[in-house]
Amino acid sequence: MAGPSTRPTDADVDAFLDSVPDATRRADARSVCRMMTEVTGEPPVLWGSRIVGFGSTRLRYASGRELEWPVTGFAPRKASTTIYLMDGFEERADLLERLGPHSTGRSCLYVKRLEEVDQVVLRELVQVSVVHVRGQG
Repeated sequence: MAGPSTRPTDADVDAFLDSVPDATRRADARSVCRMMTEVTGEPPVLWGSRIVGFGSTRLRYASGRELEWPVTGFAPRKASTTIYLMDGFEERADLLERLGPHSTGRSCLYVKRLEEVDQVVLRELVQVSVVHVRGQG
């Protein structure tokens, strides 16, 4: 996960998305951005130079270290679109089984091609994570 230099900026999210070199990855990023805007009710904000985030929350590590981070977000990377779901995946096995081709990290969902995953399931994963992070679940 990105470090403390990843903070909200005033950069133009549309310009950032326009700069994604691969046309498919660019279209995927625009779709994920629309979906996350709808799910969170928050505008997209560029965090650092490569993460589009929605909302803000304080993360507290076991060490006591704290940092501000988006409630949810994504990054259009060269190999895949990285989707940040801050509550992780421990209780999401049923949804992940239905999602389609993907891989996961601690709180990252990696999707190579958005067209290959179930959009309804992806939206549900984001919704469940946002509710949890906001303390509503």
